[in-house]
Amino acid sequence: MQKKLTHFKDEKRVVGNPEPTQSEIGDLIVSYLKQLDVDFVFGVPGGAIEPIYNALARSARAGGPRPIVARHETGAAFMADGYARTSGKLAVCCSTTGPGATNLITGVASARENHIPMLVITAQTALSTFGAGAFQESSCTGVDVVGMFEFCTCYNSLVSHVDQVERKLNAALMKIYQTSCPAHLSFPLDVLRSPSPRPQPSWDISKHLGPSALMDTQAVDVLCREILDAKKLVIIIGDDCSEAIGTILEVAVLSRAQILTTPHGKGLVSPYHPLYRGVIGFAGHRTAEQVLEDSEVDIILAIGTPLSEWASNGWDPLLLNNRLIHVEATEPNLARSPMARLHVRGCINSIFQTVVDRIYAHGCDGGSHLGIDLEKARQAFEVDSKRWLKRHFELDDEAKYEDDSTPIKPQRLMRELPRLFPPHTRYLADTGASFAWAIHYLHPFDRRISGERDARGGGCRVCLEFSSMGWAIGSAVGTALARRGEPVVCLTGDGALLMSGQEITVAIQEKIPVIFVILNDAALGMVKHGQRMANAEQVGTELPKANYAQFAKSLGAEGYIIRSPEDLLKIDIDQICKRAGPTLLDVRIDPEEVPPIRVRMRGLLNKGK
Repeated sequence: MQKKLTHFKDEKRVVGNPEPTQSEIGDLIVSYLKQLDVDFVFGVPGGAIEPIYNALARSARAGGPRPIVARHETGAAFMADGYARTSGKLAVCCSTTGPGATNLITGVASARENHIPMLVITAQTALSTFGAGAFQESSCTGVDVVGMFEFCTCYNSLVSHVDQVERKLNAALMKIYQTSCPAHLSFPLDVLRSPSPRPQPSWDISKHLGPSALMDTQAVDVLCREILDAKKLVIIIGDDCSEAIGTILEVAVLSRAQILTTPHGKGLVSPYHPLYRGVIGFAGHRTAEQVLEDSEVDIILAIGTPLSEWASNGWDPLLLNNRLIHVEATEPNLARSPMARLHVRGCINSIFQTVVDRIYAHGCDGGSHLGIDLEKARQAFEVDSKRWLKRHFELDDEAKYEDDSTPIKPQRLMRELPRLFPPHTRYLADTGASFAWAIHYLHPFDRRISGERDARGGGCRVCLEFSSMGWAIGSAVGTALARRGEPVVCLTGDGALLMSGQEITVAIQEKIPVIFVILNDAALGMVKHGQRMANAEQVGTELPKANYAQFAKSLGAEGYIIRSPEDLLKIDIDQICKRAGPTLLDVRIDPEEVPPIRVRMRGLLNKGK
C-alpha cells in the first residue's frame, strides 16, 4: 500500500511540472508545425493524446501553435477546414485513441473530397498493449483506426518507433501539399512520451512545400490559341481558382468571355460583374444554363473544378462535350472529363498569367470593346456598391425577393443579409436547404469587379461534395479564428444545429463574432421537400419547434427570434459584428417555400433534362 501511495505522489509531482527536462516527441511534432506557421491545432484532449497537448501548452506559452478544443472531434476537423480555407495555412486536427479517432473520420472525409490540406494526428494505446484489450484500443488487432483512415487520406501510417517520426511526418506533409488532401499519422502513447532524439527539427520542411509553378507548357500553348481563336468563350470558375481569380477575371475581360461559377466557386466572383451569368449546377440559375445552350459558344473553359454531379449541372451533356477545356492543378479531377477537347495541368495562377501575357501580346484593347468603362465600374463598385450594383442573371421567384410577409421568406432573408452586414463579411452555408437558398439567392457585395489577386476562402462558401451537415458551424469558427475581428455569418438549419450546435460554445470561449443564422422550419427541410417532389412517403423529417434563441442565451451567446423582415431590420448589426462572442438569429422561415433543388431531384430520379 505504501508503494502505491508513493507512486501516486510521484505522478502528481510530474504532472505539476509542465516543463520536462528533455523535449519529447510531442514537442518535436509541434516544432514542425511552428515551422509551417500553423497557429492552431483543433481537437479534443484525452489520455492517449496527452503528450501532444502537453507540447501544445508549452508551445502556447512561447507564442507558438496552441490548441483549440472542440466539443466533438468532427467539429474539430470542420474548424481546421475553415481555418485552412481562409488562412491558406495547413489544417491540423487531432484526437485521442478509439472513439476520438473514429469521430474525426467524417470531417476528414469531407476535407478529402474538398481538397483541404490537412494533417490528422491520432493517438493509440501503448505498443505493449496492442492486442491485450486496452481501454479504447484501436490498433490493427482491434478496431483498426489506421485501416479506417486508409480511404479518406493521401498518406496513412502508424508511427511505431521514435526513429520513424521525422521521416513519416515529412512524408505526410509533402504528400499533403502535393495532393491537397489530408494525411493521417497515428502515434502510440509510449512513442509520444519518448524523449526526442533532438531538440529541434532536422530539416526545414517549409522550403519544400511552396506551391508549384510547374505547368504543361505545350498544353498552355494550345490553350492560348484556343482562347484567341474562340468566337464565343464561356469561363466556369471552380473553388480551386482562389489564388488566381484576379488573373482569370482579367482573361475573361480581355477575351469577352461570359463567366459562370460552380456552387463552390460562387464566392470568388462579384455577382454584379458585368460578365457574370450566375451559378451552373446545384441550386444554380436558369441564365447560366442558357449560356451553355447557346450554339454559338465554341469553347467552355472549366477551371479548378472536379466537375462532380453538383458542379456539372448533373453531368449536363451541354457542358461535358468536345467544347470543354479543363484546367486543373489537382490532376485527379481531370479523370472526370475524358470527353474534353483539352486538358491543361499545372499551377492555375501560372497558367493564366501566361494566357494574359499572350493576349496582350496580340494587341487586345483591355476591355473597351465590352461597351463599358471598367475603371469607372470598379470605382463605383468600391465606393457605393449598393447603389451601383446590377445583376446580369435571373433568379427563380424573383417577386419573393421583395416579399414582406410573415413568416419571412427564405428568399427575402438571403436578399437582406448582404444589405445588413458589412461588405467584408464571410458567409458559410450548411448542407441542406440552407446551402440551396444561399447558392441561388445570397449575393454579397464582397468582391471588386476586377477580382482580388488572392480571394482565399471566398466571400461565400459551401461544402457540396461530401456534404456533411454541421460543416458550416465548425468551419465558421475556424474561419473567424483565421480572420479575427471580421464578421462571419454561418447559415445553417435547425437540423444541422441539433447535430453540431455545441460548437457555438467554442466561439463563446474564443470571443469571436460569428453570427449563426438558423433557418428554422421545424423540419429537415431539404429532405421534406425532396420527398414531396419525388412523391415519396413523407416520413422522418419533423423536428421539434424549439426556441434556439433561448438555447443560445443559455450557453452565453446573444440570441434573437426573427419572424418577419421587420424583425430582421430591428437588429443592431453593427453591435453584433463588434461583439466579443457569437450571436444566434433564430429565423422562423416559411416552411412551405420549396428550395431550388431541381438538379438534385433530377439526379435522384435519374431523369434527363
